[in-house]
Amino acid sequence: MPIIINLDKILAERGMKSNELADKIGITAANLSILKTGKAKAIRFSTLEAICEVLDCQPGDILEYTQN
Repeated sequence: MPIIINLDKILAERGMKSNELADKIGITAANLSILKTGKAKAIRFSTLEAICEVLDCQPGDILEYTQN
């Protein structure tokens, strides 16, 4: 998939665990895992906004496009 999810990298930089982020943004740990692994087909803007707010980052820090 040409979209790379850098959420693990950002979480490590912030010293935060996935479960903590999931609690803070109001989604299940399972749904966050689906997003982190790139298996999600879509992401709601409200979820992306919440992630960026909690992690103090920009959407481009989390999502990256690469050509195959």
